[in-house]
Amino acid sequence: MKIQRREALGAIMLTGAGASLVTAATTQTAQAQQSADTLQRVRDRGELRIGTPPGEPWFYKDQRSGEWKGIGWGAGVAIAQELGVKPVAVETTWGTAVAGLQAGQFDVLFAMDATPQRALAIDFPIQPMFYYALGVLARDGLAAKSWSELDKPDVRIGVVLGTSPDRELTMRLANAKLERFPNIDEVGAAFVSGRVDAISLFHPALVMLRSRVKRGTVLLPDPIRSAATSAGVRRDVDKSWRDWVGVAIHSLYESGQIQKIYEEFLTFRGIDPKEAPALLREQWSRT
Repeated sequence: MKIQRREALGAIMLTGAGASLVTAATTQTAQAQQSADTLQRVRDRGELRIGTPPGEPWFYKDQRSGEWKGIGWGAGVAIAQELGVKPVAVETTWGTAVAGLQAGQFDVLFAMDATPQRALAIDFPIQPMFYYALGVLARDGLAAKSWSELDKPDVRIGVVLGTSPDRELTMRLANAKLERFPNIDEVGAAFVSGRVDAISLFHPALVMLRSRVKRGTVLLPDPIRSAATSAGVRRDVDKSWRDWVGVAIHSLYESGQIQKIYEEFLTFRGIDPKEAPALLREQWSRT
């Protein structure tokens, strides 16, 4: 009996040791996958999974065809072509995009701003994808080449509460009257009704708003206040994917292809690209 008990105990110990080895191997495999080069996995899969949070002009899903369009999607298609893989849309939201990248639900999200808070959780290439400027949609008859021309007590400027334009204009404009609204739809309604003389947003959003309200002029007052956007990727130990995406988006910018993608989307939405400030900051002096 003692021998049988000793054998049984030995079997249990061996089983436990085996389980520990399996657990350790599984953990090592998971860690290896986590640190694996995303670039190689994209190539092996034959697909580039692109996060697509709806919002014009970045990502727009045509409800009739089911096809995605927009700056972010167009950039993804161009980069997938460079890799020789298929672009695949993975629907997400701006609020959950960081978690989606961390979980490996998609490989990249284009037109994502590199904020300090996001950079604590995911990686961004050093190279900017393109630039946008803080501008205004001004009512007909309100011509302003500079911010100082707008900084007058009789000028009412609508902003979305708590946004970057709200914070920027609060610091910069001491005399203009800022009217704050909870969302872009309400500030647009205020502009249409004449309750504000202008709306301040970053210029691609102003272009889309101008196409909806059918009035006003998009202006980039001097001095132009610009910001760069980028592409979010999962934080891997191997930085090959982050670095390659940076080179790729820089190429799109320098070649003018990112501007072409933007203009194609504007045309698709019935907007004359000549009436919209460019994404290339070198062209802003000519717009």
